Amino acid sequence: MKAKLIYFWSNLQSSFWFVPLILILCAILAAFGLVFLDDAVEMEPSGLFSYFLIGSADSARSVLSTIAGAMIGVAGTVFSITLVALTLASSQFGPRLLQNFMHDKLNQVVLGSYIATFTYCLVVLSTVKSSDSLQFLPTISVGFAIILALVNIFLLVIFIHHISINIQADQVVSNVNSSLNENFRRLFPKGEEEEEEALEISAGKIEELKQNARYKEIYRVKSSGYLQVVNRERLISLAKEIEGFIEMKKHAGHFLVEGQEVFAVYGDKELEEGFEGRLLSSLIIGDKRNSTQDSEFAIRQMVEVASRALSPGVNDPYTAITCIDKLTDSICYLTAVDLPGPYRFDEDEKLRLILRTMSFDGVVGVAFNQIRQFGQSSPAVLIHLMGAMVTIHNLSQRSEHKQVILKHAKMIHHAAKEHFGERNDFNDLEERYQQMETPISTNQKDER
Repeated sequence: MKAKLIYFWSNLQSSFWFVPLILILCAILAAFGLVFLDDAVEMEPSGLFSYFLIGSADSARSVLSTIAGAMIGVAGTVFSITLVALTLASSQFGPRLLQNFMHDKLNQVVLGSYIATFTYCLVVLSTVKSSDSLQFLPTISVGFAIILALVNIFLLVIFIHHISINIQADQVVSNVNSSLNENFRRLFPKGEEEEEEALEISAGKIEELKQNARYKEIYRVKSSGYLQVVNRERLISLAKEIEGFIEMKKHAGHFLVEGQEVFAVYGDKELEEGFEGRLLSSLIIGDKRNSTQDSEFAIRQMVEVASRALSPGVNDPYTAITCIDKLTDSICYLTAVDLPGPYRFDEDEKLRLILRTMSFDGVVGVAFNQIRQFGQSSPAVLIHLMGAMVTIHNLSQRSEHKQVILKHAKMIHHAAKEHFGERNDFNDLEERYQQMETPISTNQKDER
């Protein structure tokens, strides 16, 4: 249930309608509330304050009509600027980065603020009466509309500055990196290992459990799409019902084809009717990948920016180098945490769920393989990439992590040997490579 709520909230945050709708509803409530206050309190103009009060119904209508017309006009301008920024981001940095721009709260607040002010003025305008039988002048409400108009003027200046900053390449990369680090800290928190993840079980024991299970069923997905969310708590509950365990064949981020195997269920109790529907309902499948449980999602966004920067049509190695720096920071974080294992146990320490999980080798491969492949003809990129390997290697505390980094360093070294035309460039890369290779070689000799 928690996973589905996170998924639902993430979708709301990336929509352009949720925040504006909330602001519009607040504007309608504020309009009714202030009109009610105007009806209950009579404002007597006196002193300097009298200059700021509306003196007639015609003046009130004029002010409200002017503000309403200006707000809806500026709202159209804001919407146009937003679309231009989204188009530019899609063409320069990749269409998958549009979600990051749609997540931007300031864009949503500015668009909603102008529409909400327009709605507020319409509601208040309808209450202004100047007939012989009925006279009503909502002085407080009109004054509040003027305040909203002044606030929206400042918002427009802030919005234009915000957009001009956010379409810069370095800022786009920085925003993606912030999203990536936030995602890593949520999925792989430091020093907060769950109790069931600390338990271990041998491969032989798992095979024995599979062989001894009275019932075994394979379940296939009913529709195609990207696996976005896996409700692990529900799967563990279902496994307890059948007194067995469930093995997942895919993890969040995989593309599932209709009819593809997704679950293997092993149990001692006969499966009840409707079990398949309950099992498959624990998955959320969508048309695109998202970051709810997909640890690779933000990495692939960063890699896409770097790959486009290295394309012959763009030829922007500086942006690619910035992406390498940010990815290095994120991978260094992973060297200090324990990635969750595939096994989940219940409160009685019985195996209930086997998941497909990401390994450190897999994450590093997703982060650096494509950049190395697209940057083979750019000595500056490969030299910087080798420097990143040295940094990660030096900060890694585990030998298995160091071996993974050494493997990627060897691939970078081989690519440089094949494609560098200048000997001095290769010597520069070779110098960095030796900083990492020599200590490992020495340690291996000591172990022998």
